[in-house]
Amino acid sequence: MNKINGYTEEEAKSLVDYITRGRESGQTLSKLFSGYAEKTGRAKGSVRNYYYALLRSTGDKRVKNMLRGTGLKAEKIVQFSEEETDRILKEILTQKQRGISVRRAVLNLAAGDDKLMLRYQNKYRNVLNKQPERIQRLMRECGIISSSPDEGQKRLEAEINGLYDRLALALKDENKRLTALIKKLTDENALLKLQLRNLKD
Repeated sequence: MNKINGYTEEEAKSLVDYITRGRESGQTLSKLFSGYAEKTGRAKGSVRNYYYALLRSTGDKRVKNMLRGTGLKAEKIVQFSEEETDRILKEILTQKQRGISVRRAVLNLAAGDDKLMLRYQNKYRNVLNKQPERIQRLMRECGIISSSPDEGQKRLEAEINGLYDRLALALKDENKRLTALIKKLTDENALLKLQLRNLKD
């Protein structure tokens, strides 16, 4: 059976139809990924990643036919302006000062949009690593003072590193689950073939 990026054509079409109907009714992609994951037993992140991979498969005629008339397309990512970056970082720093974790601050700021959360998270980590003086300046502008110049940065860096570690662990767990599922399906397939062979005999 021909597959498209690991899904059968029927599965890929089912996802496209589900997302198309959901978007037409005004649902967010994040909510649709969750719904489809629950419906199929797949992980939400796996559904999201497959969806975007499918939209990028522009060289596959089957995908072109599948997407024709749906209006689904990969949105071009517009880079954050310097002003937007400062606003995002200030909001995260301010929430952190109130005792909210960086992870929760990023989730709050993205309002449940997984894709946007990852963009905020990546921007935050990038600035933290490459422009620590910018973080210090924004902390001063927000009235957040650390006892030493490096203390705030180190604390924030440890927090964001912890977030990445948790995400990596979640992905590792998902991979284990999928590996186990593939083994189970392979075993079941082998058993069915054996039963069919026995019936023929």
